[in-house]
Amino acid sequence: MSRKTWLATSAALATAGIAATVLRRRACMDMRGKVVLITGGSHGLGLALARRFAQEGAKIALCARSEEELRRAREDVASRGAEVFTATCDVSDRLQVEAVVTATLDRFRRIDVLVNNAGIIHVGPVDAMTIEDFEQAMGVMFWGTVYATMAVLPHMRGRRDQRIVNITSIGAKVSVPHLLPYSCAKFAAAAFSEGMRAELSGTGVKVVTIAPGLMRTGSYLNALFKGAEAGEAGWFSVSSSLPGISMSAEKAAEQIVSAARSGRPERVLGVPAKLLAQFHELFPSATAGILGLVSRALPHGGRRSELGSESPLLQKEWLRFLTTLGRYVAEDLLQPGTPNGSAGRA
Repeated sequence: MSRKTWLATSAALATAGIAATVLRRRACMDMRGKVVLITGGSHGLGLALARRFAQEGAKIALCARSEEELRRAREDVASRGAEVFTATCDVSDRLQVEAVVTATLDRFRRIDVLVNNAGIIHVGPVDAMTIEDFEQAMGVMFWGTVYATMAVLPHMRGRRDQRIVNITSIGAKVSVPHLLPYSCAKFAAAAFSEGMRAELSGTGVKVVTIAPGLMRTGSYLNALFKGAEAGEAGWFSVSSSLPGISMSAEKAAEQIVSAARSGRPERVLGVPAKLLAQFHELFPSATAGILGLVSRALPHGGRRSELGSESPLLQKEWLRFLTTLGRYVAEDLLQPGTPNGSAGRA
């Protein structure tokens, strides 16, 4: 290849790359002035998302079960320059969800982005779980997603640049031991999300499925640990606090908002989660064997239940050291059970 030909080829490739970047940016949704409704938005990842959308210039609507926690979240997000509306809601109750959607529409006249983020976590072996644990998980993370989506959808149809963002989990791809109610609900939510994406193709409403791995949001303080509750609280709190294993809430929120802007079908967050999902897809039998070994290594026995924020184990100095980042983030994200949050569960 002559030097002139090489230069011409390089210039053509560079021009094509720039053009592709410009087209992608034009195709992305501009969040300025858009109305974003976030379920489970009073603390944790939901609050991190509210802050990020506010930074993008969006108007924010938050719902959660605690009025006091919503007050704190409203003050936090409003202090960043955003217009904020809040409403109490248990997303497992269809009528409450529909009321929140109606109230948001009354306030802002529209909803451009729905983020189905509300979640709960039960940690422990299946022998320690009850049918009610599974029903509660499905009620919040599956039915809550369905109720909110179906309530908002009629108001999104016929308009351009609408988004429904469903926060699922790596647990929706690989059912991890001692998180069975959580994984069941997330699998169902992911199936709903992917199916809705296909059914709404070409309507102007894009459905985005997010599958995070472990995140540093301080969620272990609100998890319900069952069985050998001290041991369960130990492994889960450390895993969700250490860098490398877990992703920061700010980075997760940034990537989720980016996915919402672009309308991409799916995004798996975190290198460990991506590797696990790919390994499971390629070697399902090997994954099953490894997860079986993990299950046998995890704590077993006992029938007690304990909220993370009430666990005596988490107050021990060595564990406080290992969860330093997790505790710092929990306070910043107004998690219940921290000085900045209220006591008890959301």
